Parts: sequence; C-alpha cells; structure tokens
Amino acid sequence: MSARELVVLGSASQTPTRYRNHNGYLLRWDGRSILFDPGEGTQRQLLLSGASPTSIDHICITHFHGDHCLGLPGMLQRLSLDQVDHPVEVLFPASGAEYFDRLRHASAYQDHLDVRPVPVSVDGTASTGPNFTIEAARLDHEPETIGWRVVEPDGVSMLPDRLDALDVCGPDIGRIHQDGVLVRDGVRIELAQVSELRPGQCMAFVMDTGICDSAVDLAAGADLVVCEATFASADADLARRYHHLTAADAARIARDAGARRLVITHFSQRYPDVRVLLDEALAVFDDVVAAEDLLRVPVPERRRVASS
Repeated sequence: MSARELVVLGSASQTPTRYRNHNGYLLRWDGRSILFDPGEGTQRQLLLSGASPTSIDHICITHFHGDHCLGLPGMLQRLSLDQVDHPVEVLFPASGAEYFDRLRHASAYQDHLDVRPVPVSVDGTASTGPNFTIEAARLDHEPETIGWRVVEPDGVSMLPDRLDALDVCGPDIGRIHQDGVLVRDGVRIELAQVSELRPGQCMAFVMDTGICDSAVDLAAGADLVVCEATFASADADLARRYHHLTAADAARIARDAGARRLVITHFSQRYPDVRVLLDEALAVFDDVVAAEDLLRVPVPERRRVASS
C-alpha cells in the first residue's frame, strides 16, 4: 500500500448512480489523511475502501453544494464515535460559515471531537502542518468555491557515498542535517557537500469551476491533480452555462500547469460510460486516470534532481 495515494470514495456529480457515489476523496499522506468534499455515503465508502477514518486530521470543503458536503455531519460524528484524540481542522469558504455550522450540529450526538473550523476568505496558505501546507485559491463557481493545494516543502537527501568519502557517520549525520554544517578537527563540511535537493511533492484539488487562471495556478507543477470533468466537449455549452469543465478543459489545465498526473472525476450521470471523457482528456494530456469509486491512485514517485 502506497504511503501517498488518492483513494476515490465517490466520483459522481450532482446525482449519484448505481456505480458512482457522491463525491469523496481521501489523500493518504504518510501516516495522515486529508478528506476532500465528503458527499453522502462517505462513511460507507471509507469502510468499503479499507482506509482508516481515524487517520483524518484535515477535511477540505470546496463549496456548499450538497454533493460536496452532505457527508460532513456523518464523518464528524463517526470520528467522535471512534474517539479520535487529535484535532481535526475543517477548511471551508468563509462565506459558507452558516452552512458549516448547520452541518456541524445537524443532529444530536455525544460530541467528543476537537473540531477546529478554518473559514478561508483569502487566497494563500490556509493551514500548516508538520510536513505539508494547504493552500487555497478561489475558483469560478457559485456559491463561492475554493480549490486546494497540498504542498510538501523541499528537503534534502543524504548521499551515503559522499558521507563515506568525508568520514561523516553516526551522530554527525544528524548534526550536519540539522545545523547545515559540521566542523570537526578544524575542517568545515557543508550540508551541500553530502546531500542533494529532495523536491517536495504537491497535490491539487480543482472542483466545480469554469475555466480560470486559479485552476492552472493550483495545479502548477503538481505531481497529482484531481480535477472535475463533468461534461464531454459535445456538451461544452452546458459546462460554460453552469461554470463547470469538460474533460478536455481539465486536461488543458494539467498540461498548461506542467502537472504530472491527472485524475478526472465528478462525472455527470449523462455519461454511463466515461470512456468518451477519458479519450478526450488523453488527446490533450498523456497521464490521465478516470476516477472509479474505491480506486487507489498513487502519487507519482518523487521527482529526481539531476546530479551535478
């Protein structure tokens, strides 16, 4: 099981089908998880997927249309029932605070969960964790909709051959990694001499939007982009009218952003076979996955930096 992967819990748009649940996307990131847009049935889909809900410590809501948020009450109650002992941040558009409050207290239950609301009103960094930040940017949709970007900071990888050549070993490895320099017997060894850049990984979540610059900005250089592809090009007029994307639009966003892998999802019920959407996206971008419920999509392996 990959340490970093997307688990698709639901891939339908406004109306679920026999084979597609309402939205729900779990990003597993090492030992932690971020849940995006939990629609109805998310609890059950988590059970069927085998993913643990207790690892969730962030929930990101793009907007307050029902197919993107009506599973939130059940998820919060489930985490409370499981006696999750860590805080859970819920990020959402600040303009929808009234809807969040209603969902948060939608029914009676014994509430033991430390829920930390994060209403977002400006673009930029919305949350900072130990090994990633969550960034926000407004998209083109009504009600107000926010796309999300999960960013791991760049780090360094120690190079065993260079460490051996300079006889750096044991606790000295930790010291030079932490301090950036090691002075030993009057000799100064810089971290750059025994390490190389380890590029941070990035995931973007672009949902319910018309074509806009923010979508490309969110996806810029991302290893994995999850993007709505509600319509086929033959129905582009509907996409424009309702501020949605076609599959080709989603692929152009990934291409123009220099992304690595694209997951298209949020399919209209009018397409019982989404092969037409996948083919349209593949004509523009070469690494496309059409979401299926309970599918696991690994985040591509970390980019490597060419050795100097």
